[in-house]
Amino acid sequence: MSRRPRLFACALTGAAITLLVGGCGGSGGSTTVDDDVAGGGAGSSAPTSPSASAAADRPHVTLPSDVTDEYVGWKTGDAAKDAVLADVAARIDSTNDAILRGDTSAPGLSFYYRDKALSGAVAWIQAYLHADLSFTGTTRYFAPKVTLASGKTTATVLYCSDESKGFNKNRKTGKVDRTPSDQSPYVLYNTRVEKNDSGVWQTSALTSHRGDRACAG
Repeated sequence: MSRRPRLFACALTGAAITLLVGGCGGSGGSTTVDDDVAGGGAGSSAPTSPSASAAADRPHVTLPSDVTDEYVGWKTGDAAKDAVLADVAARIDSTNDAILRGDTSAPGLSFYYRDKALSGAVAWIQAYLHADLSFTGTTRYFAPKVTLASGKTTATVLYCSDESKGFNKNRKTGKVDRTPSDQSPYVLYNTRVEKNDSGVWQTSALTSHRGDRACAG
């Protein structure tokens, strides 16, 4: 989510967290959903979050107006897959909420993460705090692909992000770092999600690969 190296990346497959360049999540004071084909450019957008399944009382997240997410092609028309994507988007929202507020115990984390992915997410947010960093700008999420397992309680979700309009911000001074970077702004995410007893699709594993041709091509 930045044009220079930052902490915004994740490898939440185990207890340890890898600090890379790139973004694992994002939510903004403005969240838009574009129903056009993923990666498709100018279509109509609606200022509304992806619809979540109503099986649980989900945490309410309100984020600063200078942070915006654009979900492009995030609705598939398949109710089961759209429920998965809604909770993935909510996990992105909740993670950025925790980063921006500097709160490693934000309720959205334990709601949308589980197992070692949860401990990895907390460590990742703590790394932001140690570096005195926050962020600002816009991240575009696109090309989602959902594969439901036969039992329909686990799924794999791949999606891309475009971080070219996101930037580091010093937590203490508020100064935004817009220094250009030769790093690719595109990141491919590969996540495993599991449906809990309340019907929430929780992330149990998440990896990222910056510059993947599946996103930049």
